[in-house]
Amino acid sequence: MAKQLQITLKRSLIGRPETQRRTVAALGLRKLHQTVTQADNAAIRGMVNQVTHLVEVKEIEA
Repeated sequence: MAKQLQITLKRSLIGRPETQRRTVAALGLRKLHQTVTQADNAAIRGMVNQVTHLVEVKEIEA
């Protein structure tokens, strides 16, 4: 089965650089404590690595 990532926005985007804001938006996150599920692939992992200090990630089985 394919793995997925459960990504939760844990820290505010206030005062963060525009690149980090756009990365969080590209992950599908809009509000604090919002959780989205994304496919576990290299592109999503790269985005998560850019904002690892803002999000919490859990691996789940699809």
